Amino acid sequence: QLQLVESGGGLVQTGGSLRLSCAASGFTLTPYAIGWFRQAPGKEREGVSCISRSGGSIKYVDSVKGRFTISRDNAKNTVYLQMNSLKSEDTAIYYCAADLRGFSCDYAQPQYDYWGQGTRVTVSS
Repeated sequence: QLQLVESGGGLVQTGGSLRLSCAASGFTLTPYAIGWFRQAPGKEREGVSCISRSGGSIKYVDSVKGRFTISRDNAKNTVYLQMNSLKSEDTAIYYCAADLRGFSCDYAQPQYDYWGQGTRVTVSS
């Protein structure tokens, strides 16, 4: 069964850090671009960050630039999202997704082939 599994979410205070992981089961992430998305209560799902299959193309939404870092470890078949200086507005369910186009990355959600079930991040003040 092909699936993505997110982990690492939880409850953290404002200014704290979390590291999210996106692990693949049943397939290798190597040829895929990976995107991280989030959906806050009452809002649409939005792109947060993405990384191309080579790691040469990385993008961040303006609201997380300088605070979040995306990386990938193909040997571990895992992509990470390091989140520092967390704010209350970062509270959301975070999803990772895999895009077989791979060479670059963007936030066009219909292009993504596989999605995880999400991990909840709650930032309290």
